[in-house]
Amino acid sequence: MTAYESYLNSQWASSLDSLEGVPDMFEPRILPAQRGAFTQRAHDALNWVGAVLPGVGLALLLAYVGYLLSEFAGRQLRYEKSPISPIMLAVLLGLVLRNTIGVPRTYEPGLRLCLKTILRAGIVLLGLGLSVQAVAKIGLVGLPIIVVCITTALLAVTFINRALGLPKRLGTLIAVGTSICGVSAIVATAPVIDADDDETAYAVACITIFGLLALFTYPLAAHYLFSGNTQVGLFLGTAIHDTSQVAGAGLTYAQQFHAKEAMNTAVVVKLVRNLCMSVLIPLMALLYHRSASSTARAKPAWHQAVPLFVLGFVAMACLRSIGDIHTARAFGWLDRATWENFCKSVSILAPWLLATAMAAVGLGTGLAKLRNLGLKPFTVGFAAALLVGIVSTVMIMLLTAMHLID
Repeated sequence: MTAYESYLNSQWASSLDSLEGVPDMFEPRILPAQRGAFTQRAHDALNWVGAVLPGVGLALLLAYVGYLLSEFAGRQLRYEKSPISPIMLAVLLGLVLRNTIGVPRTYEPGLRLCLKTILRAGIVLLGLGLSVQAVAKIGLVGLPIIVVCITTALLAVTFINRALGLPKRLGTLIAVGTSICGVSAIVATAPVIDADDDETAYAVACITIFGLLALFTYPLAAHYLFSGNTQVGLFLGTAIHDTSQVAGAGLTYAQQFHAKEAMNTAVVVKLVRNLCMSVLIPLMALLYHRSASSTARAKPAWHQAVPLFVLGFVAMACLRSIGDIHTARAFGWLDRATWENFCKSVSILAPWLLATAMAAVGLGTGLAKLRNLGLKPFTVGFAAALLVGIVSTVMIMLLTAMHLID
C-alpha cells in the first residue's frame, strides 16, 4: 500500500469532528482498485445519478410548480381551463431564477441532460400517439411551406448580412439556424465553414432569444390567425427555430386550447425540417468553400445531419401502427386493453418530459446574451425570424384557400 492510500484509509481526520462512540458512517473508503469490474461500473452509474439529479430535480420541480400556479390562477379567475400556460410559467420561473439568483454549476450536468436526452425522449414518445400514415400526411402537407421558408431565410439573411457588413460565416450560421433546426443546425454547420467560437456563440444567442420570444407569443398569435389545428401546427412547426421551442409552443397550445393535434402537427413538421439538415449543411459548406479561402474540410457527423431522435419518432409511429393493426390483440399477442393503457401512460409521460426540458431552457438562458450580441447580429436575427413567420403565415393561408390544408 502506498503512502497516499494509507492516508486515504486512515481514521485520523474523522476524529477531528466526531462524538465519542459515534463512528464516521462513510469510513473506511473503498478504493477503485479494490472493486470488481461490475461493482466499479455500478459505482460509476451511481456517481452519474448523483451528478445529474440536482439539475433534473430542479427542472422537474419548476415544471410542477408551473402546473400548480397555472391551476391556481385558473381557479382564482374562475376559468374552466387556466388561461395561463404551465409551460410558459415553468420557463419564466427558470428565467427569473437564472437571471437573479443564478444557477450553481452543480446543477449544470442535470440541466444538460434535460436539454438533450430528456427533450429527445419526450419527442420520441410523442411518436407513439401517431400512425405512420398520419406522420406521412402531415409531412407532405408541410413540405411546401418548409421549402419556401427555408429558401426565404437563406436568401434574406444572406442579403441583410451583406448589407450590414457582417462576416459571411456569421450570416450563414444565423441563416441555417433560422431556417432549419435552430442551435443543432448551427453547431453542425460551424465546423464545416470554419466558424470561430464568437461567431457560433452570436448565432446561438440570436436563435435562442428570438426562439424564446416566439415560444411565448406564437401560440396565442396562431390561435387568432388560424381557425384549424392543422394550420396552427404548421405555423408553429415552420416559424419557430429550435426543436425544444417548437415542442414547448406546441405543448402550450395543446394545453391551453385542448388541441393535441396542433402539437403533433408542429412536432412532425419540425422533424421534417430537421431532416433537411442532411441536404443543406453539406450544401452550405460547398457554397462557402467555393467563395472563400479555407483550409479546413470538416464534415458533419451523420447523426448531426440526420438526428437520431427523428428516427426514434418514426420508429414509435411504426410501432403504434403495427400495434393497432389487429383489433383483438396488439401485435397478435398483447391484450388490447393493456396496449391502450400503455399508450395512454406514454401520452401522459411525454408532456411531462417536455415540460421538464422547457424548464431547463429557462434555467439555461442568460439574458446577458442580449448585451453581448450587438446591434447588427440582433438586427439580422430579428429580420430572419420576422420574415420566416410572415412567409409561413402567407403560405398557410394560401394553401388553405386552395383547399390543400384542412
